[in-house]
Amino acid sequence: MAIFLTTGRLVLREFTPEDVPLLAELDGDPAVMRYLTGGRPTPADEVRDRVLPTMLAAYRRPPGLGWWAAERRADGAFLGWFEFRPLRDGDPREVELGYRLRRDAWGAGYATEGARALVDHGFTALGVERVVATTMAVNAGSRRVMAKAGLAYRRTFHQDWPEAIPGSEHGEVEYALTRAEWAARRPDTDPDPSSGAHRGPGL
Repeated sequence: MAIFLTTGRLVLREFTPEDVPLLAELDGDPAVMRYLTGGRPTPADEVRDRVLPTMLAAYRRPPGLGWWAAERRADGAFLGWFEFRPLRDGDPREVELGYRLRRDAWGAGYATEGARALVDHGFTALGVERVVATTMAVNAGSRRVMAKAGLAYRRTFHQDWPEAIPGSEHGEVEYALTRAEWAARRPDTDPDPSSGAHRGPGL
């Protein structure tokens, strides 16, 4: 298991082929999938044959960017995942931030903690120049996480999805943070940034 980043309460690690059951359970919860598919679960064979292979293929293109399984440091429990990957393959300057957590992990601040750590790590160690995140306009919870992670609202836009889901008529929103904006907000002291996603990536 390759650990990518740790925070006060989280371990972010690379996915492995053995993680299919964890992902299938996550994507099988209608509440988790509410703003992704309208609540329709992702079949386990699709997780095995498409979702996880897509995640595994993203590593090392370039290094340090991709999807990261999130585990609770206290007991190793799987909480979900974070996405931090290039919008254009191989170019780390602009990356997409995303997250998908189990329902029993909601409301504890894990999404904000992981998102902040990834943003800080991206700007300090990975050559990132801009972080972008999108979600449905009606997804208030995800929008709060984006704002708490330092990203600011940029625009509302509409896309032609194959299947409309409740709330999609209000469009999608984009939040973003540039390196310059991030640097301007940093305190004079530089704490360890590692102590500190929506219809998302189409998974």
